[in-house]
Amino acid sequence: MTSAPMIPEACSHVLAEFECLSPLLSALRLDSSRLKCTSLAVSRKWLALGSSGGGLNLIQKDSWKQRLFLTHKEGAISRVAFCLHDEDYVAVATSQGLVVVWELNQERRGKPERVYVSSEHKGRKVTALSWDTNALRVFVGDHVGKVSAIKINTSKQGKATTAFVMFPVQIITTVDSRVVQLDYLDGKLLISSLTRSYLCDTEREKFWRIGNKERDGEYGACFFPAGKSCGSQPPLIYCARPGSRMWEVNFDGEVLSTHQFKSLLSSPPLPVISLRTDPEYNIACCSPQSLAFPRLLYLSDHCVMTWTDRGIYIFLPQNVQVLLWSEIKDIQDIAVYKNELFCLHSNGKVCHLSLLTVERCVDRLLRRSFWGLAAKICCLFQNSVVLCRARKVLPVDKLEHLKSQLDLSTQNNIISQLEELISKLEPLDSACSSRRSSISSHESFNILDSGIYRVISRRGSQSDEDSCSLHSQNLSEDERTKEFPAHQDEEQLELDSVSHASVVVDPDRNETFLPFSIPLSFRSPSPLVSLQAVKDSVSSFVRKTTEKIEKIGTLHVSPDRVRQDNSEEEQLPEVTADVIAHSQEEEVELQSQPQEKNYLEDLKVATKETLTKLQDPLILFEPQCLREVLLNWIPFLEDALGIKAPSVSEDSSDKTDGESPLHPEAQQVFEENLGTDRDLPEEEPRPVSRSNHENDPENNEQGDTLDGNTKEGPSGDNPFDDRTLYQKTSRREGAFSQSFQIVSPCFIEQDMKKDLVELTTLCFELKIYEHWQGKNEQCMQPGASCALTCQFIKDYFFLLDLERLKQCIIISHSSHPQIWETYMEGLKELTLKSPVTMALENGDMFKTLKVLVDLGPWDAPVLLAHAQRLYEKFGETSLRPLIKFYPSILPSDIKQVCKSNPEHFLAFLDSLIKSEAEDERLSFLRSLLHPESLRLDWLCLAVSHDAPNVASTRDAQGNPRPRSHLFTWGYNQLILLLLKLPADIVTKEKMAEICKNYGFWPGYLSLCLDLDRRAETLTNIVYLDDMNLLDGERGAVPETVDEWRFLLNLVKSHHSSALRPAMQNGSAVSNGAPDWSNCVTVENVALLLAKIMGPDRAGLLLQECGLMAELSEKFAKVCEVLRIAEKRQRALIQSMLERCDRFLWSQQA
Repeated sequence: MTSAPMIPEACSHVLAEFECLSPLLSALRLDSSRLKCTSLAVSRKWLALGSSGGGLNLIQKDSWKQRLFLTHKEGAISRVAFCLHDEDYVAVATSQGLVVVWELNQERRGKPERVYVSSEHKGRKVTALSWDTNALRVFVGDHVGKVSAIKINTSKQGKATTAFVMFPVQIITTVDSRVVQLDYLDGKLLISSLTRSYLCDTEREKFWRIGNKERDGEYGACFFPAGKSCGSQPPLIYCARPGSRMWEVNFDGEVLSTHQFKSLLSSPPLPVISLRTDPEYNIACCSPQSLAFPRLLYLSDHCVMTWTDRGIYIFLPQNVQVLLWSEIKDIQDIAVYKNELFCLHSNGKVCHLSLLTVERCVDRLLRRSFWGLAAKICCLFQNSVVLCRARKVLPVDKLEHLKSQLDLSTQNNIISQLEELISKLEPLDSACSSRRSSISSHESFNILDSGIYRVISRRGSQSDEDSCSLHSQNLSEDERTKEFPAHQDEEQLELDSVSHASVVVDPDRNETFLPFSIPLSFRSPSPLVSLQAVKDSVSSFVRKTTEKIEKIGTLHVSPDRVRQDNSEEEQLPEVTADVIAHSQEEEVELQSQPQEKNYLEDLKVATKETLTKLQDPLILFEPQCLREVLLNWIPFLEDALGIKAPSVSEDSSDKTDGESPLHPEAQQVFEENLGTDRDLPEEEPRPVSRSNHENDPENNEQGDTLDGNTKEGPSGDNPFDDRTLYQKTSRREGAFSQSFQIVSPCFIEQDMKKDLVELTTLCFELKIYEHWQGKNEQCMQPGASCALTCQFIKDYFFLLDLERLKQCIIISHSSHPQIWETYMEGLKELTLKSPVTMALENGDMFKTLKVLVDLGPWDAPVLLAHAQRLYEKFGETSLRPLIKFYPSILPSDIKQVCKSNPEHFLAFLDSLIKSEAEDERLSFLRSLLHPESLRLDWLCLAVSHDAPNVASTRDAQGNPRPRSHLFTWGYNQLILLLLKLPADIVTKEKMAEICKNYGFWPGYLSLCLDLDRRAETLTNIVYLDDMNLLDGERGAVPETVDEWRFLLNLVKSHHSSALRPAMQNGSAVSNGAPDWSNCVTVENVALLLAKIMGPDRAGLLLQECGLMAELSEKFAKVCEVLRIAEKRQRALIQSMLERCDRFLWSQQA
């Protein structure tokens, strides 16, 4: 009997192919030479196969039936990617570079529809797609290194929004070479190019290069999420390196270690288990493999997978182990979902593999009655089958049953090996007793109420199946349905919806302490649901208790304390009357708390209704209708928050709606207080204003009650008319000196606040406050619009999207600098207690910048406030270091910061552009020019600052002065970059006019050539008097005989001025040439003509123009030399042609 070679014990897993997909490809007609599969993707439910004809086939994995077919006329399908947290969305990249995002509409049983088509990468090859793990956003990378993000607006929130609102494509970055792989996890995007890997924080817009050493070739990178057994350990990153190595990188982009797998790959390959062929194993060792891993894919709970043209490799990188490698040739691409692998081969074939433990693989074969193959695997992997962990799946009785199914006549050898294997196994009773003794000696346990023993391990071992999540992801969907109850499948689906970074699902396990597969009625439906219920209960209890404590504290305020606070903060003459009034107001405040809650409830209802209306495109895209909807909503906002402070547009007579009248005794005491206030001198009015710095609850309640009670009394007469009148005028005249509402005056739920921010910012963008003012029939005085804008910013600063607010001010309110100043004052007040502000007070700019960098990343508006403070204190020197904060700080922001000193903005812009690599500056500058009109503004600034005097570059008639194009311009590089950017004809004409007005002649000549103004170009070259402009690389050399004739006549007429004084720019050294040997003269132009057209043709043209008499003897000698050179060149060419002819004839003979 010959014994087959046995695979070592360390080889515990195999790749198995239980299903052949060739019939499926044949049914889809993807097995022909004309049409074949070009790409694939997989999710929990779907398998997507893209074809060379532009079709995308979506097959359900549970039945392997085609359910959907999506057509694309934009070319063959090159890439496909499913959104794993919402399988209703799939992104498709075509061979033309278009990216199409489909919504399948399977939940609503509707037809699939395209929700986005991106042409950002048109004409390029899309090499990578990756979905955001939380939002509907897909990242795209192409072969030139550009990475973009496409944000999808889901139709599940409203059909109208999807149809009419489309988010623009966001350019994430452009790396130095082709994008090899993209991966996304927890707000960070991982980019792997041909030379290095990059880590991008998409939320904070920060980028890191991973490692210092570059590479050359296709090397992948992937995130490695923390598994269940890792607890709170942050995710890791693995980057492929040359020579079968990997970098282990932390989530911050720092390389922790380098793992070497070259020597580990010297082991022989494991066979792929297939139903069509018998497994074969060659025990001979291979030589160490030095490989380049083109892509890395996270597989299962502890594994990273890659492939080459030789085979598939699966690693345990944390343990620096090779789990397995198997020879599979010509793999083009692989799609992975949990432990399933779908391999696309170069010939278009697709195979389906599963990563399983050996015992799981044998168990599946036994269920399908493949007795012979199961027995061969048991004999081949004897060392793995005899282990204790395999006994749970393959007990002795199961192996005995397998042996009984074999044919004695044909499989006698396998039966003998199987009997030998069974003899090595320990009896079942012995194994159980050994297990119990192991539990008693190494583990503790407790008994649950249900009578089940809960075992608590003290060894930290992951050898058993119950503690190894890798072993738990092996059953297919149909087998899981048979083995597990229905309520667990529902629980599984809930967990699958969570990001794969935070939860890794074990489909083969019930709970960690229950090693049974039976339904238990007393088990909780979901641990996440239970934890959420406990959290909600505790939060509700704490909130109710806090409200009760606040009420009790308000009822039992010490009169002495109230008297002391009143004397310190308000300093009223009648202290006793104030104490009585304060106590009365507190009672009224307690009575009005339910009413305040009603205001918030009304606001919540109104907000939901308004958002629903805004989903109607007839309202959303009609400004007048949109204003009407917002005008109906904003009173609810003012009622809910106006309790703290009235709006600018409110009059005292309009504030009685919805207010409860005061108690008669309280009204009497309050009127006494008002009488006391009337006795105050007129030159000391005290306007009522809102401030977020008054944090004392007692003072806040007192001020709030005072604001509420200064409204109209029951009799209809307001005893506070004088103060109200002063308040209205002071709010309009001194709107720029009042305080800001930085924090909410009352508690607002986070979801509700998000909606309020959206609507309030929209109100500001549409200037609703002006329409609300007109609705209340207030006359708009000159400058009142600006005052209302500033007051709106101050009143609702905490409800405004600061980034959108900034953009709106720059675009719509650029003519009112007070509004920008108000915005900046609010940001300063927001950052008043920041450590950066405190460091700035010490006066050291570099220490302040260090604190600013160390405490980053910052939100863009907050960073802008710090930049404003730095500029106010240190001036221009503080702007250049701010380029490291791009794109959080944009050039448009700096232009607003130093509006009075545009030369400081130019210095910042020039430094920012020069911080990029020279070959990337043009594209970088183009990305900054949004809107396009900024180009003309920046060009005007660049040619007017640090530039020569206009009188030195232009004469009285506006013509160029000789050699004035050689003057030095401080921002010459910036100007040339602005001129090189693509532009339409109108923009080029405007830029040419700007260059001519300021005397920037190099740019003017270049633009004239682009605009095909050749005559004007030649004329200016003659005035500039420099032959280099006619003979340079971009020189305007005449192209036709008419142009040469025009140039010669122009030079002849201009040559009358023989004296050409050297030009000076102030005290600068002369830029003119001392011997004028390179000036534009008749002879120099004639020599150039002879070199280009030949001496004979040049002589004829010069005689026609009557210029032969003005030429010197030098011209005749040069023409003679040119004739001789031309004859010799002809003779040389003739000789070479004759030799070639003789050689060809000799070869033919």
